[in-house]
Amino acid sequence: MRNHARQAVEWLAAAATDPRACKREWRSDTGTAVLAAGRFWDVLSVPEELGLFALDVLLRAPRHEPGPTLADFASHRLGFFLPPDPRTRWVGDGVRYASQGAWIAVPAPQRATGALRWLVPPDGSGTLHTPAALEVALQQATGILATLLNPASSHRRDAQTSAIEARARTHYLRRLGPADTGRRPG
Repeated sequence: MRNHARQAVEWLAAAATDPRACKREWRSDTGTAVLAAGRFWDVLSVPEELGLFALDVLLRAPRHEPGPTLADFASHRLGFFLPPDPRTRWVGDGVRYASQGAWIAVPAPQRATGALRWLVPPDGSGTLHTPAALEVALQQATGILATLLNPASSHRRDAQTSAIEARARTHYLRRLGPADTGRRPG
């Protein structure tokens, strides 16, 4: 195992209640560990299509180091690893935020196949997505989806996307900071 892969394993396993058992589980090709969120990282989980467009926006940003991004293709979701912040809330259609008290199923950092896999694996240094950059990327991704799914658009995909289309048109995503938590979003 290369050095950064070993560091990634150690960094992720540190979030486990039993890091040694976690690493043993990851030694199998299909091994998955359940890790606690809120200590080293939080996870913002969004619908797959929105997450893929947002990740593309992040990867194209100059001078931006993307954080770990986990895909769960069985449940059609992407999870972006963010710095832990128990006071921040994310709201939006289909948005889930895992923080203190939540648990996340995580494959080994080097795993790149299967329904649960890393699109951007952890690098072992603790690099995470920047909340502000992720928020902007998700807003841009929402705009891209709305354009692609617009019936008047020449880029329209096929007709099977009516549920996604409705979601994209009404999608609302915003990060609420500590000063906003008493207000109703909207």
